[in-house]
Amino acid sequence: MKVLVINAGSSSLKYQLIDTATQQAITKGLIEKIGADAEFSFTARNGDKIKSAAAAKNHTQALNIVLDNLKDPGNGFIGSLDEIDAIGHRVVHGAEEFSGSVKIDERVIRAIEKCCEIAPLHNPPNLQGILACEEVLPDTTQVAVFDTAFHQTMPKSAFLYAIPYEYYEKYGIRRYGFHGTSHRYVAMKSAEFLNKKFDEFNCIVCHLGNGSSITAVKNGRSVDTSMGYTPLEGVVMGTRCGSIDPAIIFTMMEKDNLSTKQVNDILNKKSGLIGLSGISNDLRAIWEEEIKGNERASVTREVLVKSIRKYIGAYMVELGRVDAIIFTAGIGENDWNIRERCVAGLENFGIIIDSDKNRNVRGSATDLSTDGSTTRVLMMPTNEELMIALETETVMKG
Repeated sequence: MKVLVINAGSSSLKYQLIDTATQQAITKGLIEKIGADAEFSFTARNGDKIKSAAAAKNHTQALNIVLDNLKDPGNGFIGSLDEIDAIGHRVVHGAEEFSGSVKIDERVIRAIEKCCEIAPLHNPPNLQGILACEEVLPDTTQVAVFDTAFHQTMPKSAFLYAIPYEYYEKYGIRRYGFHGTSHRYVAMKSAEFLNKKFDEFNCIVCHLGNGSSITAVKNGRSVDTSMGYTPLEGVVMGTRCGSIDPAIIFTMMEKDNLSTKQVNDILNKKSGLIGLSGISNDLRAIWEEEIKGNERASVTREVLVKSIRKYIGAYMVELGRVDAIIFTAGIGENDWNIRERCVAGLENFGIIIDSDKNRNVRGSATDLSTDGSTTRVLMMPTNEELMIALETETVMKG
């Protein structure tokens, strides 16, 4: 099955055309700066990356550019648009409405619209991508794959906040969790890698990137996760503060006479690694400064590590038996120093990392543990687009 995977942002349209039989991308690309001086880049058959300007004032025009590129005989991707069997969309928030992926109809569109209030940065552009596809390819089935769906197996004790219960009943204020598509994919691939049955597999998945979250998976099901009502909660991130004392918000507002919008902007866009270090939200730049002896850079990385270790420790207690601790996404896959610090000193818990393996891992799934480690430490590359394509195929097959 050929599935066109769409990930629409506020001014971008990222896509991959995936053949689910081979689980390989035929091509992938990105249109960014939609509505302004748009730019289009895609991967050719020979692997070259080709860039050009694009006349895309909206997502519909951007999609037309993508489709023209896909069916261009000179590119050799597909003979016609009829070869696209389905379109799979990444949708960030499905609230309690969806515990799995679904075919998109008017009811689903209304539910996604309803969630725009609690995911204002993500759901509106996700919806724009869906509506653009509906306009341009009206006869092609679309499937919504929700970031929140994997976490719908969490028990109430994990997703309820200790605020008056009426706020959950009236407004749906609860922990939803995010990155669910990545967490599920990585957990499934890790179970397969270790030759374990997924429905008997216990693990802690550390999805560490500019946005980060950690999930406890018990018998193949999410039972707890670090992100909450929004992606702001949890570990320290590139520009997000992660979990803080809520009273800090009131102090900030009073001291600097800030509005709720201004505080929200500070906590989401000016905090985390960039706020703490004053250097960058890119951990590599902070690492370079730490090597030079920059104390603020050093403490920033240590704050990040401590925030991750707190969740690992809590989820070890929650799970009881942990088959694997798994690192994925940009930081998790590429920063050996962060991985090493996150599991340092856990030998008494049967978690022993092989320093040489950890420092020399390159790209592919790797067991970073020593032979004597009873809990495996893995680096497992994530592939959310492939997971969306496979989910779409599953839905299409009923």
